[in-house]
Amino acid sequence: MITCDLCGKAKECLQKEIDGKEYDICADCWNLLAEKLKGKGRMSSREFVVLPPPRTTSEPEIHKPEPQPGEPPKIWGTLEGSPLSAETEANQ
Repeated sequence: MITCDLCGKAKECLQKEIDGKEYDICADCWNLLAEKLKGKGRMSSREFVVLPPPRTTSEPEIHKPEPQPGEPPKIWGTLEGSPLSAETEANQ
């Protein structure tokens, strides 16, 4: 004899799975529950809709290669108003 999870009485119970959990429910309680739920619920065969992955709106990160050990670092920009930037603008 197993104790029914719904009525609490020691009866012959069946294990039923509801929402991923197992319950011990006697035949009397199961019939009452089935009558209450009759005509309710949803179809067991549902269609699956596969959505594309969300888009990322951030700008892609620019990867600047790092110098190898022993090589001098690379300078990627100039300062505005510096004497070097004025010379390069004059040469162009």
